[in-house]
Amino acid sequence: MNAAAVGFGLGFFVALQLGPMSLFLIRSTLRGGWRVGLAVGAGIAAIDGLYAAAGAGGATALLTIHPVRLALGALGATVLIGLGVRTIYTAVRIRNAAETPHDVATPKRALLTALAGTASNPSTIVSWGAIFAAASTAGLVQTTPSAILLVGGVTIGSLTWVTMLATGVALAGRSMSTRAVRVTDGVAGAGMLAFGGVLAYTTAHER
Repeated sequence: MNAAAVGFGLGFFVALQLGPMSLFLIRSTLRGGWRVGLAVGAGIAAIDGLYAAAGAGGATALLTIHPVRLALGALGATVLIGLGVRTIYTAVRIRNAAETPHDVATPKRALLTALAGTASNPSTIVSWGAIFAAASTAGLVQTTPSAILLVGGVTIGSLTWVTMLATGVALAGRSMSTRAVRVTDGVAGAGMLAFGGVLAYTTAHER
């Protein structure tokens, strides 16, 4: 149970960091409501758990293969930049009163986008690989059951935070004006573009 508790803490605090998918969750919740935000969060937590399991199994060694690392970096940059552009475009449409009901994503679409966006970022699996290497050194992953408990704890911890974030944003969104939602869209879009740009730059300069 100590491994499960540590895993929960790791999942919670890693998810707590502001990143491109956190920004996507915030703007999606404001635009589509709590269910859409929760779907995004579920996608994030699922990939965190999957990559934590991959890290426990030593799959991070795959990223030492240059073509694999480049392909993941290019894919991740493309997804993040695409999300950023779409988010800013949505903000402009709201401003021009050109929004339609189809612009609000369904939970299913939000889940698929979150899965793709989180999975395509190579830094996610690198982070979990490093965490599990440290956990192994600390003696937390000595057996298969302890590794399973740690991975399960990571998934639940990540899901707990994203659920709290989606719930808080949904409650706050009830009192936000259309202008405030548009500004949030713009900030979130710019943030995702920045993350995507950094990933594209580092990928292009891989040696």
